[in-house]
Amino acid sequence: MAKELVFGHQSPDTDAICAAIEYAYLQNKLGYDVEAVALGTPNEETKFVLDYFGQEAPRVITEASSEVDSVMLVDHNEPQQSVSDIDKLTVTHVVDHHRIADFNTEKPVFYRAEPVGCVSTVLFEMFNEKNVEIPEKLAGLMLSAIISDTLLLKSPTTTDVDKKAVAELAKIAKVDAEEYGIKMLKAGTNVDARSDKDLIDGDAKSFTMGGKAVRIDQINTVDLNDVLKRKEDLLKAMEEEAKAEGYDLFLVIATNVLDSNSEAIVYGEPKDAVEKAFNQKVSEDTIALPGVVSRKKQVVPQLTDVLD
Repeated sequence: MAKELVFGHQSPDTDAICAAIEYAYLQNKLGYDVEAVALGTPNEETKFVLDYFGQEAPRVITEASSEVDSVMLVDHNEPQQSVSDIDKLTVTHVVDHHRIADFNTEKPVFYRAEPVGCVSTVLFEMFNEKNVEIPEKLAGLMLSAIISDTLLLKSPTTTDVDKKAVAELAKIAKVDAEEYGIKMLKAGTNVDARSDKDLIDGDAKSFTMGGKAVRIDQINTVDLNDVLKRKEDLLKAMEEEAKAEGYDLFLVIATNVLDSNSEAIVYGEPKDAVEKAFNQKVSEDTIALPGVVSRKKQVVPQLTDVLD
């Protein structure tokens, strides 16, 4: 059986990197030859997780067709979020928890997607279904990914399945989920040490909505002012990247992980679509997003509805 690579989306978050490691482990146990790789370097939160559980970070790739013919995708399916040469590769497996958009294959594909808070929750189910034991270290990675994606089970994307997974994984990983989760989330909120480009790209995804190229980045913080005080510099960085990459609309969402509120910096057009999507006014290139913490459930669907 030929070797395959498994990876999450570009600008990987904790779930994208951990899920690749988890799925590679599962598939290798099931007889496949799979290596977990990443489409970007780990962010500060993910570095904390990997260090805490003694897990080596996957190697970073920019293309895959020079070394394999087939790949497996986790935590994404949209080609603009994937490896640069995805059109030259055969996708054999997908495990995801997002919308399905612009995805097609020439050959049959294994596709598992569930409307849960985190793709690692889906993988937790798959390990149990295949009767593959979850080692302590891997349980820690799964737990961390779910905490990250659901903001410690406070996000509206959280389901009972996520809650059950967190309870069971915390026991296997031998950690207190609440205590560990707060430390982990705070580890990823030191924005002062990050460059403007790193902030706007750190957890960014690209989407096509109504023919518009839309880029949405999310920055977790414990104080929105830590991000907003750099608005003018961030807008310049957003403008440069939008012109270089052809984005029509670019949103950088700052989310307070402690009180579950956000504000977004908005570059490009149509700004009136942003206002309509969230029933708020864009003032001086920012818009208040009270109660918004989930890009997947509280931002992408609303913008898509308006732009489509």
